[in-house]
Amino acid sequence: MVFSSLLFLFRFLPCVLIIYFIAPGCFKNTWKNLVLFLASLVFYAWGEPVYVVLMLFSTVVDYINGGLAGYFIKRDRKNAARFFVFLSVIINLSLLGFFKYAGFATDIWNSISGMDIQIKELALPIGISFYTFQTMSYTIDIYRREAEPEKNIINFGAYVALFPQLIAGPVVRFKDISIALKERSITIDGLSYGAVRFVTGLGKKVILANQAGGIFNTVTTYSAGNLTALSAWYGLLMFAFQIYFDFSGYSDMAAGLMAMFGFRIPENFNYPYMSKSITEFWRRWHMSLGTWFKEYVYIPLGGSRKGMVRTFLNIFIVWFLTGLWHGASFNFIAWGMYFCFFLLIEKAGFLKVLGRLPGFISHIYALFVIYAGWLLFAWGDIKGHRVFLKAMAGMGEAGVNSNATMYLVMGNIVLLIMLIAGSTNIPAKAGTWVCSQSKICRCILPPLFVAVIFIISVSYLVNGTYNPFLYFRF
Repeated sequence: MVFSSLLFLFRFLPCVLIIYFIAPGCFKNTWKNLVLFLASLVFYAWGEPVYVVLMLFSTVVDYINGGLAGYFIKRDRKNAARFFVFLSVIINLSLLGFFKYAGFATDIWNSISGMDIQIKELALPIGISFYTFQTMSYTIDIYRREAEPEKNIINFGAYVALFPQLIAGPVVRFKDISIALKERSITIDGLSYGAVRFVTGLGKKVILANQAGGIFNTVTTYSAGNLTALSAWYGLLMFAFQIYFDFSGYSDMAAGLMAMFGFRIPENFNYPYMSKSITEFWRRWHMSLGTWFKEYVYIPLGGSRKGMVRTFLNIFIVWFLTGLWHGASFNFIAWGMYFCFFLLIEKAGFLKVLGRLPGFISHIYALFVIYAGWLLFAWGDIKGHRVFLKAMAGMGEAGVNSNATMYLVMGNIVLLIMLIAGSTNIPAKAGTWVCSQSKICRCILPPLFVAVIFIISVSYLVNGTYNPFLYFRF
């Protein structure tokens, strides 16, 4: 089940909200958390019933390990506490490695050794990359004395399985919502904010990402004889917009849903395409994942405290793992190494050079590097990269331009303008300014905006238009 579906919008979500509001808020929200926990299991089981067992296993394992780690750390028995943290990490990484990387590792071994080992291909459990990182951080934070063990397994289960951020993040650490799990209240302001945020994300996903993705999908079906340089550049641009609005849209919907249930979670995107360096871009894109790798990998490795060589090695390790986290494929590793290279040269001094340049020049530099990086990300095979790269260089069979290409570009010019504007903070600033002009505007415009975006989005969904979700594969 996905958020951008009629089933979720008109059946699942209304039913869950009604039951949630009816459930008593006594006993530190245990009943409401039970509703969220059971609803999340139903949500997850809708697509993959068998993997509910895997999620319940992870929940029980980390609940026990976290509790034991907390027990021993309070008694200053660090070695015993460290053992249970280590056990939690090993179990979580083993599950992630088996389901996500076993086939990839086997293929590499077969190519090196000449053997022909075959393993049964298993479907990747949805959201496993997210919830394994969350549960690992739970036990680690307890060991660091940054979080207290959760005694109520219902509360902990609700944290692990929370359906609003289960399938696409953001990566929410237990210490970020541990208080809200026990002490939260449902307010009109929270519901209003949540509804606006959810519908904004729905619009990003259905109205913008899906349309951009449809164009990219069309361009990728072109034969070599029809793929012009302009269509290749335009198609990749549409992919860049698709992945941003798809993922940030889901993050907005997650934040909105969480607000409806009384939670506030960290932001995941901050207009990354407005960045003026690659360093800034990765402080704005998928911020929760960047924070996780910084706190649980980069800093424990020594961060930037042990000299330039060690700093560069730590950055390399983080970005190798970041690429691998996105998928069991060499193109994702290459994508991680690609950004690692630019982050290293910026760390070595180029960032200071960028700071002395006019803002529009550094912005163009950042956009070009980001744009070229999506070429590595978009395909899992070398053939797709080679065909597109050849066409983009003007060396393809179809030449630079064609009537069909101009029809494609000009026929979607309004969409392109919306995509460009939507990837900046201009619409948000304009809306804030308009609403600040009078009380009438503040009362009328937000609900009108929600209604219009919701109706348009539902219209697209009713028509059964192109509605993929890119981050399911991660």
